[in-house]
Amino acid sequence: IPESGHKYYLQFSTEDYRTGEDAGNCLATVLYPQKKAPPVVSIKCSHTKDKKEIQEEDNRLYQRIRHQSKPITGNNIPDSYGNIEPALEPVWALAVAGSSSIMWEKSTESRGYFLAQVKSVRQWIRKDNFTEFDYTVLLHEMPTQEIISCHMRLAWLPGHPLKVKHFCAAESRAADGGSGAESGSAAGPSAAEGA
Repeated sequence: IPESGHKYYLQFSTEDYRTGEDAGNCLATVLYPQKKAPPVVSIKCSHTKDKKEIQEEDNRLYQRIRHQSKPITGNNIPDSYGNIEPALEPVWALAVAGSSSIMWEKSTESRGYFLAQVKSVRQWIRKDNFTEFDYTVLLHEMPTQEIISCHMRLAWLPGHPLKVKHFCAAESRAADGGSGAESGSAAGPSAAEGA
């Protein structure tokens, strides 16, 4: 589109990342602006699971996290053999969801990212019902093959969108310096009680 950028029309199927089961089909348009900005995405999906089933899965995941006897911590998820300890599956699931917002923000037409590993994770205990985690995630940048380290603070409560704030090491040299206070960002440690 002259003076705007390149627009793509996509049709694709989705699957549950844990089970590999069909999760539905999507139609999307993606506009990569000529100026440095995140892509503009419009997406419509038909889901094979109904909302009630999705909410039940979210609640099971949430209850697993909330009923831990002590805060969850972990390193190197998955390990060097690709294994994830069953007790760490909930924090891996949240890392997949949270890091997707980082990848979306950083991706360009010629550069994409994949979550390679959770280097470390630590749960914060909150006084409200949200679960909150500090992550260090490693993103694999394509096609450069670089590994980018990002700090991610994530807060979640079923029925609410994830709140993600991040800072990536590669951005320390850039002018933007990571995510700002845009809608959907967590307010950070000092405002955890008011989130």
